[in-house]
Amino acid sequence: MKLGNKKFHFSFFAGLALLGFLFTSCGNQTSRRTASDPGGISASTGARYSFDEEDSTSFQVFRLPREVVGPRLVFIQGGRAVLGSQEQDIMGFRDNVERTVTIASFYMDETEVTNVDYKEFLFNMAKRDGVSADSIQKLEPNEKVWDGTMSYNDVYATYYFRYPGFNFYPVAGVSWVQANAYSKWRTAYVNELEREKNELDSALTQDQLIERGSVFPDYRLPNEAEWEFAAKAMIGTQYMDENQENGRIYPWDGRGPRNPYNIKRKSRQGDFLANFKRGRGDYAGIPGSVSNDGEIIPTNVYDFPANDFGLYNMAGNMNEWVQDVYRPLSFQDFDDLNPLRKDGVYDDEDTYNTTLIDDNYRVYKGGSWRDVAYWLAPGTRRFMHQDSASNHIGFRCAMIAVGGKDR
Repeated sequence: MKLGNKKFHFSFFAGLALLGFLFTSCGNQTSRRTASDPGGISASTGARYSFDEEDSTSFQVFRLPREVVGPRLVFIQGGRAVLGSQEQDIMGFRDNVERTVTIASFYMDETEVTNVDYKEFLFNMAKRDGVSADSIQKLEPNEKVWDGTMSYNDVYATYYFRYPGFNFYPVAGVSWVQANAYSKWRTAYVNELEREKNELDSALTQDQLIERGSVFPDYRLPNEAEWEFAAKAMIGTQYMDENQENGRIYPWDGRGPRNPYNIKRKSRQGDFLANFKRGRGDYAGIPGSVSNDGEIIPTNVYDFPANDFGLYNMAGNMNEWVQDVYRPLSFQDFDDLNPLRKDGVYDDEDTYNTTLIDDNYRVYKGGSWRDVAYWLAPGTRRFMHQDSASNHIGFRCAMIAVGGKDR
């Protein structure tokens, strides 16, 4: 009996061990490999990966400890979208006819770039070696955009950018070229901070930092399709299936600029949802009125409720620069996956017989504090020379969404 028990115990535990080995082996062969858990052996060759950065003789695989996301960026999940004007084209431009496209996931600033953000840019650029005072002067916002021969707005030329009370108002007087310079500086600066924070070797090249997952993708202006997709935020109308029975004229529900709900969007029913011009000579409404939006010029970037993506002021407050070159017929030429017009290919400037359309004119969108409600619709579009600036055009940055650690 004792001998039999010993045989039984041996056979039982040997069987368990064999079963465990089989399960483990199968698990190792079929387990999902991800950026944070790549496994230890190549599925192509069976060779072992090296995780030692000092080992230059073996193939190295770098684990992604986390997805690198910049501060104050909001994730915009991509997908199918219907872009274009969904309201009557009262201007008769017919330059954004409805079409179905697909937009890849990306990140976008939750607010417009503020005066204090832009001051930080100028401060850091001035500290850099080789940057002349003349170059810094060219990056300064054009404060003369507030000057008016027949108005007393000149006071904003002195105070709007400099005075601390306007720190978190959107920067104005910035051209498309300046906005791109800001985006390039921001990319370099946040990566410098990331390198210092993680005590990375300063001798590492950009490619080596990218391989280690320790570098931010480029900050940039969003392209027009991304901007319009993010502004409409159709996720707020989405049901369990893929049907979207109602479109959106504005970045919120309803056919007007007021809140149609009693509690939604942290504002009262009937409150305005954007900072815009209500009519000729009417920038705010009657003083003391509950329907007065309270703002005559741009306002704090958080003053009006965010849309369903969590983005503030995607209508009103400030128009915003986007990447695209302007062409009236872009909607005909665009690719239907991540559309972007980089230049006038397929729609040459000489076909328009005007000096107002060439590859130096860029699209801006969103409506502003000095625009009527028509321009608040994400489908509307206008254009201005990339070196020009205005007191009603600002910008925000976007960033591509790269694979996360569980991908």
